[in-house]
Amino acid sequence: MKVLTLISGGDVGGAKTHVLTLLRELSRTVEVRLVCFTEAEFTEDARAMGLDPIIMRGSVPSVVKRLRAYVAEEKFDIIHSHGSRGNFLSSLLKVKNIPRISTVHSDWRLDYMGRPLAALTYGVLNAFALRGMDYLVAVSDPMAELLIKRGFAPDRIFTVYNGVDMRVPDLPRRSGSEETVNVGIAARLNPVKDVETLVRGFSEAAKERPELRLRIAGDGPEEARLRRLAEQLGEGDKIEFLGWVEDVDGFYSTLDVNTLTSISETFPYALTEGARWGLATVATRVGGVPKLIDSGVSGILVEPGDSKALAAALVRLAGDAELRRDMGQKLLEKTARLFSLEATRETMTGIYETVLRRHSKRSEKRRGVAVCGAYGRGNSGDEAILEAIISEIREADPDVPITVLSVEPRQTATERRVRAIHTFRVLAFARVARKCSLYINGGGSLIQNITSRRSLWFYLYTLWAAHASGAKVVMYGCGIGPVTGEADRRLAARVINRNVDVITLREDGSAAELAELGVTKPEILLAADPSLFLGSASDDRVDSIMLASGLETRGRYICFVLRSWPGFEEHAEDFANAAEFAWEKLGLRPVFVPINHLEDVAPARAVAARIKCPHTILTGQLNGRETAGLMSRMTIVVSMRLHGLIFAAGHGVPLVGVVYDPKVSGFLKYIGQDLFCGLDAAGRLCELIERAAARGSSSEQETAVASLRGKEQVNREVLGRYLR
Repeated sequence: MKVLTLISGGDVGGAKTHVLTLLRELSRTVEVRLVCFTEAEFTEDARAMGLDPIIMRGSVPSVVKRLRAYVAEEKFDIIHSHGSRGNFLSSLLKVKNIPRISTVHSDWRLDYMGRPLAALTYGVLNAFALRGMDYLVAVSDPMAELLIKRGFAPDRIFTVYNGVDMRVPDLPRRSGSEETVNVGIAARLNPVKDVETLVRGFSEAAKERPELRLRIAGDGPEEARLRRLAEQLGEGDKIEFLGWVEDVDGFYSTLDVNTLTSISETFPYALTEGARWGLATVATRVGGVPKLIDSGVSGILVEPGDSKALAAALVRLAGDAELRRDMGQKLLEKTARLFSLEATRETMTGIYETVLRRHSKRSEKRRGVAVCGAYGRGNSGDEAILEAIISEIREADPDVPITVLSVEPRQTATERRVRAIHTFRVLAFARVARKCSLYINGGGSLIQNITSRRSLWFYLYTLWAAHASGAKVVMYGCGIGPVTGEADRRLAARVINRNVDVITLREDGSAAELAELGVTKPEILLAADPSLFLGSASDDRVDSIMLASGLETRGRYICFVLRSWPGFEEHAEDFANAAEFAWEKLGLRPVFVPINHLEDVAPARAVAARIKCPHTILTGQLNGRETAGLMSRMTIVVSMRLHGLIFAAGHGVPLVGVVYDPKVSGFLKYIGQDLFCGLDAAGRLCELIERAAARGSSSEQETAVASLRGKEQVNREVLGRYLR
């Protein structure tokens, strides 16, 4: 593989470090050539690293002519540009059959803050050039999400995080003594870095913890103003302005706490460089920073501009050396595992290989998968199904284009990196169906009319339209029914028999429902719910969620997953009695977890208002992996929602089901679980909870879940059959 890299040559800061260190690492396995358009520190450093940059100066037409000749002569496989000048010149090349990639290091709308003329020239040219790229690489997931929100195709965006050399120089640690705790920041002193918030927060913290000292490494237009602010706050003797620091490692070796207070970032080197030294870290929740730091576990995150929260974090760390060591060590371990130079090189090489594969298939006229289900509605169970389906599609064919029907298409595109259209845009779906080779209806219970007849008719329409357009049609990991009314039952059977190729089911009750409907033509296979094996978020991430909610990470809890349903209010007292019983008799603190954060918090609050024992209500949106991780920490789970039971079952947690729909009892019977009751019998919950506590994780449940793991392979085999 031969890659041409284009960059101005005058770049500084994170972009310079990213490009040079990445090229040096890539050169171990990939033939890379570097072309710059000016001589500066960047090119000097490149030569020192053995990269031997080629300098092309001159007018734009002359440089483009020389670049075209160079590309033709050297026969590059990929052209990869960085920065506004590199992107603009790459956009003018348009060499046939060579994909063009650009790495987006920062938000080009913020790059020229306070420089309106530069924003109107370089900023506009960069935005124009990015639109012409074949593929984009973002240096953090939030940057990728920003690109998607600005209209770039999600399936042409990749993410590679800045890697850091984990080798630490043999320097003596010169951090604060027992009498002082050194806080530091390495940053350009410009408005985006918002060092003012750090100075103000430090000043407030120092009033409570006089041992604190602040060291600021960097220069820039804000320096004079920040010095005046430090004097005005009376901290001139505790805040040290070091100016531009060449020996960055020497600087970090003097610190106890590393900080970052930016209002906008992608994935700052200042944090990973500090992480190498095992420094406790306080940072703003911006860009890719939450990807690195699990707040409360491997550092502390605060909101941009919140000097009071920053002060509180500094006070906490100043007074607890053990906490500083623990957080610093966890951050060091995570950085070494996920954000090393080696990890970045492997990721970038994989991106190049993927780009070349996809670019070679771009002319195929009918290729792709459309996925339709109850997506974009805020339900972590349904979103877990979608994540699992996309993962299984990628396993079968990592390059196939995927389009998802969602009621929140922009959100789905952003989170899943797939194309998305609104579920009910019929004409848009027809266009997608004509290009797809496979249409997936599922998972979940879509073929039912208990919630809405129109919903049933719509999903049946999509089955007909996809088949009529020439796509193969699969109903995937489904639950079926209930379908009531003879007219709807006849319609469902007719449409499915005539238009569906294969149906995979998540439990055997749905097979019986299909038989009663008279569905006989498609191939029917018993599988499992795809989300059952999605996996959990990392332990650190789950710890962070629990700590943010005031929960001990290894406490004893009973989880209630509730939902609004006709008759629920009449039985809210029964749930409250069950929560009080679990606390008083079993020592389990009630925790209310929403599967649908838009709907499930209200019933949780209705029950919580009736109890006096300690309890916690989680209110924010959690993804499927985070919810599954939380369920794994519970002693018992009581759930009305099917996916509350599925997530808990996958981790062997004792279950109690409250049945509002046959799909709930169907799943519980399928895994050999008998501890459930109807909503109208919620008065039995105390008895069922006590039995669940005595039984623990049942062997029948574990055996059934193990069997389901084998049956999930059925879904993968069906995808493989149609995608390979």
